[in-house]
Amino acid sequence: MAAIILDSISRDFGSGIFGVRDASLTIDEGEFMVLLGPSGCGKSTTLRMIAGLEEITSGRIRIGVRDVTRLAPRDRNVAVVFQSYALYPHMSVRENMRFGMKMRGTPLAEQDKRIKDAAEILGLNPYLDRKPGALSGGQRQRVALGRAMVREPDAFLMDEPLSNLDAKLRGEMRQELVKLHRRLGKTMVFVTHDHVEAMTMGDRICIMRDGRIEQVGPPLQVYANPVNTFVAQFLASPAMNLIPAQLVAGADGMAIAAGPVSGPLPARQASLYAAAAAEPAILGLRAEDLLARPGPSTLPVSGIVVTREALGAENLIAIEAEGVTLHARVGRDLLPALGDRITLHADMGQMHLFRAASGAAWPRGA
Repeated sequence: MAAIILDSISRDFGSGIFGVRDASLTIDEGEFMVLLGPSGCGKSTTLRMIAGLEEITSGRIRIGVRDVTRLAPRDRNVAVVFQSYALYPHMSVRENMRFGMKMRGTPLAEQDKRIKDAAEILGLNPYLDRKPGALSGGQRQRVALGRAMVREPDAFLMDEPLSNLDAKLRGEMRQELVKLHRRLGKTMVFVTHDHVEAMTMGDRICIMRDGRIEQVGPPLQVYANPVNTFVAQFLASPAMNLIPAQLVAGADGMAIAAGPVSGPLPARQASLYAAAAAEPAILGLRAEDLLARPGPSTLPVSGIVVTREALGAENLIAIEAEGVTLHARVGRDLLPALGDRITLHADMGQMHLFRAASGAAWPRGA
């Protein structure tokens, strides 16, 4: 078990194209860190640099007390689990798990012990003599994890390991990986583009864009206080509603003019965002903060229903109001027809505010 420290690492592919640019991150010993972002953001490149599978153009990487920047992958004592599983189809589950240990000269008795222990933890005992082709996707993923476990690495690196599974299996494997992490206590770095995986699995998440780190923190903390509009929109589905806005100071306090969302602000928000009255802004409202019923801090928003999705436990609807499309997550008791005019209620106590010029968040407080 070991901490992983990335010190201003970059990967320059030439001609000014960077896969990762000046990324610094400390992954604590025993932590489950999720690297999250859209395709091409640099998260997999970062993971491959930690593993030694991708050249580091500049910067340093430490795993525990060792500087591994120039070490070969086999000398870093990390185990990588790939999206494709990468199992040998002609070998049994047992032999797939044994192969790496055999190549490293691990004594046979120790090999058998490690395979037995990993198989018990992962529920693989019934499948040890089967070939990968006779296994389901979830079982093959467990074999890939088992093969990594028997190495007894300092850290596990996982590159979108659940993306080939169906929705039900993904949900089950998310829970299994969290249990596995708690049981092993090892440092784990998990790459995904799925915000649900990030929110439900990570001790902390690291959101990346264009090779740079945008924000790092516990999932709910990042969700509650995104540093900019990119993070705010990426870490949710539907994405946060963003509306051009202007704050106006008047005799009766602070008001907001944001297209269909206009009116006085609650006292706390008026105080918190007083300085924002001097420049153009962007109002951010999450889908769950557009309510079906009015409350003490709400402003009415009237519009035409343009989409609706009935999910059983809740409904997702979108309304068009004054040329702006707003997405709302409401209870199952509200399911209007397409074309209906309805009034939702924006909870301004939960509002976010961003600078129009840069997209950076105004501090929101606790």
